[in-house]
Amino acid sequence: MKKIVAMGLAVCMGVMSLSGCAGGSKNAAAGGEQTVAEQAGAGQAGSDQSGTGQAGADQSGAGQDGADQTGAGQEGTGQTGADQAGADQAGADQAGAQKAASGLDKLVFTYVTSPLNVPTIIERNQNIFADDFGKMGISVEYAEINSGADQTQALASGDVQVLYAVGATSVILSAANGADIKVLNMYSRSPKAFSMYAKDDSLTSPESLKGKTIAGPAGTNLHELLAAYLATGGMTIQDVNYVNMSIPDAKAGLDGGSVDVALIAGATAYQAQQQGYHMVADGEGLIKAIIAVAVREDFYNENRDVIDRLMADQEKIAAFMRDNQEETLKIVAQELDLDEQAVKDMYACYDFSLDVSDEDRAGFQKTADFMLESGMIEEPLDVNTLFFQ
Repeated sequence: MKKIVAMGLAVCMGVMSLSGCAGGSKNAAAGGEQTVAEQAGAGQAGSDQSGTGQAGADQSGAGQDGADQTGAGQEGTGQTGADQAGADQAGADQAGAQKAASGLDKLVFTYVTSPLNVPTIIERNQNIFADDFGKMGISVEYAEINSGADQTQALASGDVQVLYAVGATSVILSAANGADIKVLNMYSRSPKAFSMYAKDDSLTSPESLKGKTIAGPAGTNLHELLAAYLATGGMTIQDVNYVNMSIPDAKAGLDGGSVDVALIAGATAYQAQQQGYHMVADGEGLIKAIIAVAVREDFYNENRDVIDRLMADQEKIAAFMRDNQEETLKIVAQELDLDEQAVKDMYACYDFSLDVSDEDRAGFQKTADFMLESGMIEEPLDVNTLFFQ
């Protein structure tokens, strides 16, 4: 078995003529605000920087012209070597200038492919972070942490510097507990991609779930989905037997009969649908299902050049997804061990634009308010404090 951005990417999804979510819903993606020209400019930034070294080489070539003029027939062979050495030194000087100002030499990103984290899959497949941060003398490592609570803990401890795809629920919970965590930008929005599946098709209401064993990852959009769904029936998570499990384990429990309802998303939910399982509910109308990119504020303040590179690389990832649509589908299908049509169907549920919109902020606030009402956090939280101003 194989292992299982603001550039108007949602618009590109329309170009792909996607047929809708796995459940046949309308494409939930909303267009980003940046123009294609701005995207191209962001992608060009890295090459423009590296081009500085070439400029140094061109300038050293002026000495070669002088050598050529000094004597007919000489060809300046000896001078050519000297000029080349100067060009090499210029390149070395430029490379040194690109190193991280803070002296940072290692950067750890979370690596989570589920439910359908296309930018994550494309980034690693194309070695975008490794290549570009390598030019700054920074090695890149990945931490496969699927639990939102574990992700924010790793950020707080310094084991991870960038949460590359973390749920709004996890960010809010971490901040409410006093952790240093800030949203850098958006990653995705996909309420219909998060769902609750059962084998028993009589489970059609919150009341019917009373006492049932329900499994899924704690501190995530799926956790919020369960709580929000139960609340529509005047119930809380205390009314069910909630078990903290990863998405694959929850699905396995459902398959094996030890779990009545599995909180699953993306490819796993698609598979459950294909197996004929009953969908109890999805996130539409219940949650915003916002996924973000988050860092510590102190890391942001101390590594602005690194942050700038990260933002530019996210633009580069989005440009690849826009300009290489068919290849993107193939790469994601291979990574998640799905056929391309399945990926295409699920892709339509996602908006991968990077900009933090007013709607995103409102979505964060709605989630924070709900978490307060349901007892997941103890004090009200103004989510504007979670964003860099």
